[in-house]
Amino acid sequence: MRLLDWRDFDRRDRIVAWDALAERASEPNPFYESWYLLPSLRALAKDTRDLHILALEVDGRLEGVLPIQRSRNYYGYPIPHWRNWVHANCFLGLPLVARGHERAFWHGLLHHCDQAGGLGLFLHLAGLPAQGPMHQALADVLAEQARPAATVQRSERAMLASGVTTQQYWQAALPQKKRKELRRQHRRLAEHGNLTVERLCDYTDVAKWTREFLALESRGWKGKAGSALDNDPATSELFTFAVAGAAARGRLERLALRLDGKPIAMLASFLTAPGAYSYKTAFDEDWARYSPGVLLQQENLAMLTREEIEWVDSCAAANHPMIDHVWRERRTIASHSIAIGGALRRALFAQLARRETGQTPRGIQ
Repeated sequence: MRLLDWRDFDRRDRIVAWDALAERASEPNPFYESWYLLPSLRALAKDTRDLHILALEVDGRLEGVLPIQRSRNYYGYPIPHWRNWVHANCFLGLPLVARGHERAFWHGLLHHCDQAGGLGLFLHLAGLPAQGPMHQALADVLAEQARPAATVQRSERAMLASGVTTQQYWQAALPQKKRKELRRQHRRLAEHGNLTVERLCDYTDVAKWTREFLALESRGWKGKAGSALDNDPATSELFTFAVAGAAARGRLERLALRLDGKPIAMLASFLTAPGAYSYKTAFDEDWARYSPGVLLQQENLAMLTREEIEWVDSCAAANHPMIDHVWRERRTIASHSIAIGGALRRALFAQLARRETGQTPRGIQ
């Protein structure tokens, strides 16, 4: 296990090895693949003194990647610790690890934090799935080492995972009255012009599509609130480069509802078999009375017909007012804090964890 400056990975040979790792990953995480993480770091990592990439290499081959940093602030409290690097547009903090190396990666990460803890009192891993081979491997390693740990946050977000047809799913997800209303809205919307559905999975007009998306999102409530991607040059840059990078690797599906060629609802999804991630969506609020965002999600159910895709993560907040009523399955996302170092440091961690959770830190479930 090696701790490297993240700029060392911004090289062609490293990117090739990194992309090969993503193809054999135990679990997909597009937000830690090269085409997303590197633009994130370039655009958002303003203070890089304590930000690195922890790399697992076995026989000269890259088998694991995790962006990691020393942080002096723990959710508003001045508590130094190690943590995986995530940001507001990174919707999963799971390390990218090759199949068969899950336990080796966690062993290496914990050993590194034990030996190079510095002032860090513990390790914090944010935004991890609470199920799957990586979760199970971490739980097993912690139990074997009798290492105190605590799940400090847990939430559920909408997920699409079903073996039924799109029509069957749609009928089960929404009551008949709502489906009838949406059919009426679709007819009324079509009366205003040529209503079409566009689905692209290649590099066709990526730059134009990206500009359209950014403009569409900016015209809505996010633009007024100052939280649209285009409100900040850094997030606009990240979106532009990430979409292009995903499209170049065949990892992007772009879905749009267009009225006379003008987009009124758009969705960008990352394809990372066996799963996919609904990354960003936007709709034209001038047409809100016709529910274009929901109509687009009806078209998005075609994801279920892809042979290589078994599930889709919404990347939405818990209890999302729209997607939670359309997608019936849920994915649990958790954040864990883990003891590192010697007896004194672990004792301090135990006190902090008890104060945060109200329980003695014994492990993760």
